[in-house]
Amino acid sequence: MQRKRNYKKEYKQYHETPLQKKKRASRNKARRAFEKAGLVTKGDGKHVDHKDMNPLNNSKKNLRILAKRRNVRIQPKTKTRRK
Repeated sequence: MQRKRNYKKEYKQYHETPLQKKKRASRNKARRAFEKAGLVTKGDGKHVDHKDMNPLNNSKKNLRILAKRRNVRIQPKTKTRRK
């Protein structure tokens, strides 16, 4: 039987940390810049990708638009724990 995820605990331990908040804000800032330029729109299935995988680097040379499917494929695999 699988254990239920404790989302509150997960948020508190990971997503609420100052570094994760800064990274999330930086990713959102890059997306908004592309929306303002008219390159992407909400719900269009496109992702704004950071070429060097560093969400804090929002230089124009580091950003590109990818289809969701392509972006998910090129992301590094994460290890998931199984209990």
